[in-house]
Amino acid sequence: MSTERRRRWSSGIAAVTVLLALGTGCQSPERATDGTPAAQPPTVSSDRSPTGSGSATAPPTASTAAPGLPQLQASFEELQATLAGTVGVAIAPVGAGGNPIMLGEWTSGPAWSTIKVPLAIAAFRQVGSGASKYATPAITQSDNAAAEQLWEQLGTPAQAGPAVQAVLVETGDEITTVQQRKIRPEYSAFGQTEWSLAEQVRFTADLPCLPLAAPVVDLMGSIAADQQWGLGAVEGAKYKGGWGPGAVDGGYLVRQLGLITTPTGQIAISMAASPKSGTFEDGTDILTEIGQWLSKHVSELTPGNCA
Repeated sequence: MSTERRRRWSSGIAAVTVLLALGTGCQSPERATDGTPAAQPPTVSSDRSPTGSGSATAPPTASTAAPGLPQLQASFEELQATLAGTVGVAIAPVGAGGNPIMLGEWTSGPAWSTIKVPLAIAAFRQVGSGASKYATPAITQSDNAAAEQLWEQLGTPAQAGPAVQAVLVETGDEITTVQQRKIRPEYSAFGQTEWSLAEQVRFTADLPCLPLAAPVVDLMGSIAADQQWGLGAVEGAKYKGGWGPGAVDGGYLVRQLGLITTPTGQIAISMAASPKSGTFEDGTDILTEIGQWLSKHVSELTPGNCA
């Protein structure tokens, strides 16, 4: 583990130590079942919301689009022209997420169920194997009730938020603030966290290197069949999706973070789609097309390893 990562872990664990001994509940941003209307909950949590929405389309804030990789950028622009929606992709080598490749226009919005990854890590650190009972359905099925239990294991909302945020800070993220209040009452607080692609891929690039993250990464390799879109198109990828209303037009926002493994290392991916139709299905279809594109271009990307 690098000196920098040890320093981050020391500060992170200190923060967690102060906050931990507490715990609290709030569930996934996407209603009681990842955003599905309470009147028609699916059997597994699915960030669906009756009024999903697209996300911000501000210009990229972290690095230019594919710096030094003009062919990759040109190829993505060709794909982007065929997609009916606003999309964004961030790519970084594992162990080096500070200057990611940024593609597309979408840059930031609600985390929705992608935040369950650092939430589960925080819970494993707090209660050890006692988190497994809830982490498994929260990650593999995106079960919101299970995620709520993980949140409660961390203490009150005022304690749970900082505990999850400590995991993000450990990866160098000093921007993201984990939401503790239900800004939209029908959704869980933590899922409403504003999490940019750049900061999310920074987290994902450090994910395999974080203490007690291994159980969560393993679960990301066992995603339920009905949620194997996006990076599910890449053989051996480990990932977690999230979906719910975006911030702009009342349509679905569909997000995903994950890891692609190559013979020489791993590649961290963060991506999002806000479909013009506003439907969940079109959002997942767009991310699957991007996943297929990534699968064809893996050899052009730089993998990395934990220090």
